[in-house]
Amino acid sequence: MRLITCEYDRKQRLGIVEGEVVKLLSLDEQFPNDMLELIRDGSEQISSASAASEDSVLLTEVELLAPIPRPLKNIICLGLNYADHARESFAARGREVVLPEHMVVFTKAPTTVIGPYAEIQIDPSFSVQVDWEVELAFIIGRGGRNISVEAALQHVFGYTVINDVSARDVQNQHKQFFLGKSMDTSCPMGPWIVTADEIKDPQVLDLRTWVNGELKQDSNTRKHIFDVARTISILSKGMTLEPGDVISTGTPAGVGFARTPAEFLQPGDVVECEVEGIGRLRNGVI
Repeated sequence: MRLITCEYDRKQRLGIVEGEVVKLLSLDEQFPNDMLELIRDGSEQISSASAASEDSVLLTEVELLAPIPRPLKNIICLGLNYADHARESFAARGREVVLPEHMVVFTKAPTTVIGPYAEIQIDPSFSVQVDWEVELAFIIGRGGRNISVEAALQHVFGYTVINDVSARDVQNQHKQFFLGKSMDTSCPMGPWIVTADEIKDPQVLDLRTWVNGELKQDSNTRKHIFDVARTISILSKGMTLEPGDVISTGTPAGVGFARTPAEFLQPGDVVECEVEGIGRLRNGVI
């Protein structure tokens, strides 16, 4: 099932995408009208709301927003979770390549999130080294703490695509990731959430990035150093994961700062990020 948050008839609505048609979920008070509420209520409520809905419109008639337009908490992100990206990152900085023994974890502010076709805004007074990063992200559906690897995927509500847009100069200046990762509009997300039952194995998905039609990243989630199940287990050690938490699993090789010469996004560029079985983001840069 592909679940969306969209704008239709000047209202924010939830919907289910079926082919080129959107079945808008009921606005009845007894049903959720917010994706976070829907995630907390679970799949039974989705079916009930869908059955009660009378509105079906073409996908082209709605404006797709990020499936979770404003997460309650920071988006949790993994760094250096592909060996090839770790190698290119260390090499670009002239450092010895050391693959992480433990997960590299950082967060992006909720205010970074934009829709799958919204514009990435560059402020040159803040950064002139804005980079792309295609990533598979997942959303926690059933919370918990000290979750085992074996049970971890049962806690996933669904999957989406994130472009972890990064201000490299700011990231390097501050010697940590948060400011360089939390620029407004630096988290395109979507185009929808594909529910977990549709993704039998999150570790076999191709992911790619194009900038102005030129392929920049081309990899597969089987190359994760820390796979989705292990990521959930590690994060939940000592920290409660909650329904609606968004976790992004890192990017493969092919980012701009590691290229020779380095490449960064410029006004007028169009960056597209795709994960197999989920969908594609397409964001212009202004």
